[in-house]
Amino acid sequence: MSAFDPWDPAFLADPYPAYAELRAQGRVHYYAPTNQWLVPHHADVSALLRDRRLGRTYQHRFTHEDFGRTPPPPEHEPFHTLNDHGMLDLEPPDHTRIRRLVSKAFTPRTVERLKPYVERLAGELVDGLVRRGGGDLLADIAEPLPVAVIAEMLGVPESDRAPLRPWSADICGMYELNPSQEAAERAVRASVEFSEYLRELIAARRKEPGDDLISGLIAAHDEGDRLTEQEMISTCVLLLNAGHEATVNATVGGWWTLFRHPDQLAALRADHSLIPSAIEELMRYDTPLQLFERWVLDEIEIDGTTIPRGAELALLFGSANHDPAVFTDPGRLDLARADNPHISFSAGIHYCIGAPLARLELAASMRALLERAPTLTLAAEPRRKPNFVIRGLEGLQVRVG
Repeated sequence: MSAFDPWDPAFLADPYPAYAELRAQGRVHYYAPTNQWLVPHHADVSALLRDRRLGRTYQHRFTHEDFGRTPPPPEHEPFHTLNDHGMLDLEPPDHTRIRRLVSKAFTPRTVERLKPYVERLAGELVDGLVRRGGGDLLADIAEPLPVAVIAEMLGVPESDRAPLRPWSADICGMYELNPSQEAAERAVRASVEFSEYLRELIAARRKEPGDDLISGLIAAHDEGDRLTEQEMISTCVLLLNAGHEATVNATVGGWWTLFRHPDQLAALRADHSLIPSAIEELMRYDTPLQLFERWVLDEIEIDGTTIPRGAELALLFGSANHDPAVFTDPGRLDLARADNPHISFSAGIHYCIGAPLARLELAASMRALLERAPTLTLAAEPRRKPNFVIRGLEGLQVRVG
């Protein structure tokens, strides 16, 4: 086994050399500390994301006991009830039914209608940063922009938005490998509080519908496209979590990468038409979501190794995005990279439904910073969060002027 160690600070600081070792050593590796099979190559990750012998859940076909798995402890039930009814952790037909309803809110036309709002908000946030002469790019720009956008789409009043990010962060703590008891307790508490809040908001929208996604889901339900209340709550939480977590980390991680590659930053400042390809390259170069898990529902074989039913695959997005079989000189940041089939938004039926919105938000904040804060510089070395699966920084202190 290579230097793959998701709890080692040195690995977390730069996992990409360890991924290169994994790729050189083979196509699949059993990793005992998490009881998972690691898949590091782009071709395999891409194919397995589309393989219907795998699933995000197994409970549509098997009980925990049938599958040889220990049920989660009863005290974790609020988290699992919330998580297991969101479309990310469902398989067809339930996944298909919910995704069909939600996808109406993320059509290219809908996202295009949001563009003026997103760009105006990004500009206002950057103007505030400039007036203050700098600040924390995470707290001042990266977090408030996508949280406000998804809250606006859902119909969460501005006065209610403060707890959304902390709830989300606590729930997402359970997606790390072998989360601690403390992380589980925080996730359960956040699941209960967030669910209670949304139950009240859904009840209010039933009485007084608005022009928002929650009202739209209620209307669709009333017209026969059935969503249980729990599915509605889980969908809203998923949209908030997935709708900003990766965008926050891609924004902050992207600028940290740019500051460490001054030649590429200079090229971007000189030519703003690079913004679309820069966003794709920054998401490839330091992938916000490093790992995606799949359960083996029917036995598969990878390179002569039989992976039995009941096993869990860890698809290494970060490694796949640095695979030299697909990316020329993958360790080099090239904001003009033309051929860039990264899988940071996943693939197959679970491809990120909010990818067009994420790209819009990333482009809006990048353009606003390039245009309104052209002298933006790093003010202090950032600290990395001690997470592996969801890769991010604690903050990013910057200076303007």
